[in-house]
Amino acid sequence: MILLIRRAAANVARSVVASLLLSATLGAAASDVERVRIPLEASGVSSMLAGVFLPDGKGPFPVLIYSHGRSGTPLERTYTKIPNPRGHLSYWLGKGFAVVAPIRPGYGETGGYDREDSGVRLDMFGNCWGFPNFDNAAAAAASALLGTVDWVRHQKWADPDRIVLAGTSMGGLASIAAAARNPPGVVAYINFAGGTGGNGTRAPEHSCGSGAMESLMATLGRTNHVPGLWLYAQNDQYWGARWPAVWYRAFSQGADVTRFVMTDPVPNIDGHQLLAHGARLWNPPVESFLAEHGF
Repeated sequence: MILLIRRAAANVARSVVASLLLSATLGAAASDVERVRIPLEASGVSSMLAGVFLPDGKGPFPVLIYSHGRSGTPLERTYTKIPNPRGHLSYWLGKGFAVVAPIRPGYGETGGYDREDSGVRLDMFGNCWGFPNFDNAAAAAASALLGTVDWVRHQKWADPDRIVLAGTSMGGLASIAAAARNPPGVVAYINFAGGTGGNGTRAPEHSCGSGAMESLMATLGRTNHVPGLWLYAQNDQYWGARWPAVWYRAFSQGADVTRFVMTDPVPNIDGHQLLAHGARLWNPPVESFLAEHGF
């Protein structure tokens, strides 16, 4: 099902601008984060750093596993911090969720080699080079999430049968790919602007390998049985408005449990960033989606 959500652009723009002024590292909730190491196998690293945020109460709590996006250069990836989902964090903690935010292999303090290389490059003129390797990139990211799911299910504070995956950009794709494995305990996932192979500055609204991404989504949709919510903005400078809808149609041929939401564009703001920071825009469809699934 494809929905078009309309909101007051000026109000959303103010909300997004305020969010973007926050630090990229952990903010006020930093004192409440517990740094943990999640064991991984066959990943090139022995463990993965993650932040755990717990709500008030004794638990066991439903759990949100939040997945970060992908920085554009190797140097930037080394600076990846424990994801602070900003507006997301207060939202999920307020709903009584524990939040687990891992740094996947190839990023930040987790380290290791870059397993999520998409196989394509954009030169300074916005031309695409290389061959899409999206299947391997998505599988590598998904394996980190599946390891996180397994770890979460063994924690005393976690409800092992009420886990939700969510992520932005590459983290959104990772959530789709992990959900397509139908892991035990995962009851829903939310994809915020998911994908890989784009650059909103060098090639606005023109990602590399969009046809290959369509094929990958068709493959993932054939095995997925986990209810999902996909959110994209019309002015997403990475994928544009057309391709996310194409990807959804390919995916939904095999899965009738997924909802697609396309928002109106917000003036003067990259819609790719909008969904990561604009809680006023994603809150209504997320609220409705969660209510449908017992949260």
